[in-house]
Amino acid sequence: MWTTKNMPGQTGKTVLVTGANAGIGYETALAFYQKGAKVILAARNKDKAEQARNTMLQQNGTGSLDIALVDLSSLASVKNFAEDILQRYPQLHLLINNAGVMIPPASATSEGYELQFGVNHLAHFALTGYLFPLLNSTPGSRIVTVSSNAYLHGQIDFENLRLEKPYDPMREYAQSKLANLLFTTELQRRIDAAGLQTRSIAAQPGANKTELARHMSDAEFAAAVERIGDLMEPWQGALPSLYAASSEEAIPGALYGPDQDGGYRGYPAYAPLQPHALNETVAKQLWELSEKITGVHFPV
Repeated sequence: MWTTKNMPGQTGKTVLVTGANAGIGYETALAFYQKGAKVILAARNKDKAEQARNTMLQQNGTGSLDIALVDLSSLASVKNFAEDILQRYPQLHLLINNAGVMIPPASATSEGYELQFGVNHLAHFALTGYLFPLLNSTPGSRIVTVSSNAYLHGQIDFENLRLEKPYDPMREYAQSKLANLLFTTELQRRIDAAGLQTRSIAAQPGANKTELARHMSDAEFAAAVERIGDLMEPWQGALPSLYAASSEEAIPGALYGPDQDGGYRGYPAYAPLQPHALNETVAKQLWELSEKITGVHFPV
């Protein structure tokens, strides 16, 4: 049973966590702060970020906490954010692509892409690309992208990335979470082909009590709990991300998630990816499209 007690010290490391002001992201950032890292709390809302930082500071961590603001629904904001990070920090050991949105009302990013696909995948693709040179120049760096068990029901519909079809919030969410995994595996393939040292690893947190479900009605939420069972506390849901980011046993290109009840509950363990998340043809097509949309090309 792996917990933060097994997590090695992080003194001297710089860690960036998107969506760090609440839920899984908050617990991930807190753990790194408690282990001595310099943690960059990436969030959209300044007040919420400052509140999160103040709460973390009461936990007697040995690291430090910085705030950096970014709106992941705007690729222009992502670019400006990344430029700021590159100017402020000489090293970046860990990028935790954690932030996400789940089943909101039909809506789009500033560039016109369905919000979940845009925030969950495109923004993190672009952010990773902008920061990749800094990550790869930092020895032992890792990129951890947070997916979800929803990927099991996902498929990439390249004809429905701009709300071209009648909106199905869960279908679009599952698509975005599959995109996270296709991105993770394709990035690792490209890292390997280029002979680079950075690692790309995925995590999925299981079923947790977080704000992610805020767009669900009470009836929808009750039905979900009835279907999948009890929800874990966010600290436990953060463990797969922390394992992927810090364990020497974490395998590049792999997925880690809770080890019980079909990945909904438990403690971090290797989670074999289903074939559609390993489809290299789809992954390459998604990568090339993401490059075209964002204008970001990497790893070399």
